[in-house]
Amino acid sequence: MTLTLLVLAIIAFVLALLPAGLAAVNLAILHSPEPTPSDGLVSILIPARNEAAVIEGTVRAALASRGVPVEVIVGDDHSTDETAAIVVRIARTDPRLRLIAVPALPEGWTGKNHACVALAEAARGERLLFLDADVTLAPDGAAALAAHAVRSGADLVSGVPRQVMETLGERLTVPMIDFLMLGYLPIALMRASPRPSLGAACGQMILIARAAYRRTGGHGAIRTSLHDGVRLPRLFREQGFHTDLVAGHALAACRMYRDFAQSWAGFSKNAHEGMATPASLPVWTVLLFGGHILPWLVLAVALALGAGTAAVLAAAAVIVSLATRAAITLRVAEPLATILLHPATVGTALAIQWNVLLRPGRAGRAVWKGRSYTVGGPAKPRQEPG
Repeated sequence: MTLTLLVLAIIAFVLALLPAGLAAVNLAILHSPEPTPSDGLVSILIPARNEAAVIEGTVRAALASRGVPVEVIVGDDHSTDETAAIVVRIARTDPRLRLIAVPALPEGWTGKNHACVALAEAARGERLLFLDADVTLAPDGAAALAAHAVRSGADLVSGVPRQVMETLGERLTVPMIDFLMLGYLPIALMRASPRPSLGAACGQMILIARAAYRRTGGHGAIRTSLHDGVRLPRLFREQGFHTDLVAGHALAACRMYRDFAQSWAGFSKNAHEGMATPASLPVWTVLLFGGHILPWLVLAVALALGAGTAAVLAAAAVIVSLATRAAITLRVAEPLATILLHPATVGTALAIQWNVLLRPGRAGRAVWKGRSYTVGGPAKPRQEPG
């Protein structure tokens, strides 16, 4: 038993060191870009479906952009609330803002991709900045992203906005976005290699060169996808275009969800395009469970049995795991309370992924903005009443 605990403690320590090392490198090289004044028009494109609660703040923040000329286009995707009326009211005071009506959703498309295509067709800018309707852009955000695209030569630039989390349910789920990107994506290798599998983005905020968008087909080429943050950069790399990531927490802020139920449904919705595949999820389970949950279990058992060496190694793994979470949390300005929640957050993420993979029928459908998507299988949007 003591030998088994020792072996498990060694495994846990090694698996905790892996994201610690990657995070140290990533945090050293990933920065928020400096804005550079430019005359190139940036089209800020916002798909919106029933976003009356947030759309005014999003639009006004986008219009407050400085350092680069912008136009702001909101795509009203058949909203049944006051979304369109709010945008029209603001547009009367600022000619840079336009509202377009997104056409009816065709069979075989997901709602966001269809709306983004309509927005891109209406845009006039040389760069297209796609923002989710719950993203609040910083005044220098658009200029900084555009400047980085010019300096790096990237056709697609993305970053994770600062994630706003106010409830326990959000804090048990949302922190995994930054943790996975900074702890498990080798950003230096991503920048050095054109391999599509290394492409990554955050669908909440993506800046794309207009010419590259047209040549790749953009969102139209991934029309069935629910995870444009994964699919778009891989599509671009497959066609020879350069993609890059920047630190986005100073460029924008986003509150994705409002409670645990929304978070569970939201992360379940795109799980099958991320971790929840038969090939990927066992590997991710070993990495995440082994490096961030196993250390706590081994430590508890080792202390109970008086296995001193195993306890020391397990304690070291716990410290490394929490230190990695703390370093990422401090850099991206997430709530400090999420640090001690880290093991539970990892466990929740794995529970969501395994639920989608093993019980797609029970996982059911993710209903989002009045549309229903099959969880754990191909996207099949259906209109829901009301």
